[in-house]
Amino acid sequence: MKMFSFSHKTAFVVDHCPYMAESCRQQVEFDLLTKNRSQGVIPLAPVSKSLWTCAVECSMEYCRILYDIYPTRKLVNYIVSDSEFHVLNSWNQEAQNTQELMSALAAVGPPNPHEDPECCSILHGLVAAVEALCKVTEHQQQARAQLMDTADRVCNRGRIICLTNAKSDTHVRMLEDCVVETILEQNKLAAGSDRLMQIQQCELVLIHTYPLGEDTLVSDRPKKEISPVLTSEVHSVRAGRHLASKLNILVQQHFDLASTTITNIPMKEEQHANTSANYDVELLHHRDAHMEFIKSGDLHPAGSTSRDSGLKETVTLKWCTPRTNSVELHYCTGAYRISPVDVNSRPSSCLTNFLLNGRSVLLEQPRKSGSKVISHMLSSHGGEIFLHVLNSTRSTLEDPPSISEGCGGRVTDYRITDFGELMRENRLTPFPESPAPAGACGKVPLERAKAQLERHTRYWPMIISQTTIFNMQAVVPLANLIVKESLTEDDVLTCQKTVYNLVDMERKNDPLPVSTVGEAEASSTGPCGTSWRRWCAPTSGAASATPACWSA
Repeated sequence: MKMFSFSHKTAFVVDHCPYMAESCRQQVEFDLLTKNRSQGVIPLAPVSKSLWTCAVECSMEYCRILYDIYPTRKLVNYIVSDSEFHVLNSWNQEAQNTQELMSALAAVGPPNPHEDPECCSILHGLVAAVEALCKVTEHQQQARAQLMDTADRVCNRGRIICLTNAKSDTHVRMLEDCVVETILEQNKLAAGSDRLMQIQQCELVLIHTYPLGEDTLVSDRPKKEISPVLTSEVHSVRAGRHLASKLNILVQQHFDLASTTITNIPMKEEQHANTSANYDVELLHHRDAHMEFIKSGDLHPAGSTSRDSGLKETVTLKWCTPRTNSVELHYCTGAYRISPVDVNSRPSSCLTNFLLNGRSVLLEQPRKSGSKVISHMLSSHGGEIFLHVLNSTRSTLEDPPSISEGCGGRVTDYRITDFGELMRENRLTPFPESPAPAGACGKVPLERAKAQLERHTRYWPMIISQTTIFNMQAVVPLANLIVKESLTEDDVLTCQKTVYNLVDMERKNDPLPVSTVGEAEASSTGPCGTSWRRWCAPTSGAASATPACWSA
């Protein structure tokens, strides 16, 4: 089945009801030019944003980060809900940009505080969001066309993010029930339509935002399964910067992003051109850019700092001397698009302009001692800025070290040929989806494979000098048969011949192929017959003539 992730389709539903016109009560200082103000001029009073403005700004920031890092295949459908729903864009790729969304939001305008609240509801937008998730995107249409007769095997999943001001937990449950009922209704319609797709799974993220200083009647709730097709989570967040931080965390969780903070960026002061100060800029990117840190174990707590939320961490990298050439790109193992967290700040603007002018900046891991390790590089290509992962360890293009090379280049006597044979005998192969009847032991294939591997490795020395029995050609048939799950009559006869052959070798005092350490020990204790007595101890009872050669 062709699986589309939840992040392929995201439907934003923003409440446009009259109560969203209420102030968030977080004051913003509007008059910043206090030093140059003439006497007698009355200072400007601080302003505060409405809940609607906070919701729009935070949701647009979510979309900006998404479009920066994923220009394609990650789609947003923006819906505004009041007395009816307003769909501001479509799933088409050309409609996926912040400019179109901002123009559509400007046409919608702020909510009317004098409108009748009874005529407005967020339910209109949630119903429209479910209907939008049933619509086929360009990428889903291509996948269905490739599968032809099995187009129904394209899995349709999506996410709904709802920004509203809920009344209580009961109101939240009512919204969830409405979404479940709408999904079931739309799935029935989609079953008989070629232009619609049934929703297999949907994530509902309900964000209740309220003014500062007020108590909330809505409780936070982690992700919970409401029905087989719907999971829901609830976040109760104060408006303003708290809502912005929450959306920043969610965009990282939803799209598998991570944070990197570039420190010690030298920048001239705006007021004093002759002096410079160091600034920090936080960037978001795909978390695979930190994969080498995780593999090598260099991602220590000392190199990560928690942000205000305490839920996400950022990896700190230090600014190095900028480069005008891109020779370092030859050692690049990955490149990931970046998006500044605070895109409108002066440090972020200066950094992006610097990189877009063709410069490259190397980034090093902060270390208290030892030589510096340059692990990443910032550079632009085609008007987009990428965080490049440089190979700070052994290159993946080099030949791997020989398995026979020990520490310091010392050649050791590993049983390389025998190990290759062990791998060939214990290869895992795909098993049909419709399971065949179980074997005589009634085990499923995976359990049989585990049991076979356990038998083959119950005694398996890694070094040639650590084993005697695996160095004797006479014992090879017995070593190959003893690991089998069951023995036939011919196998039993072969084992008996091997044991009798060993008894005959002992009677003739044939030397054993003991290791170097064993040879020194044997020579100091006596003739080769002593080695046989140390290796094979006779058993008691009826089989006393048979040496217990495998007791060791």
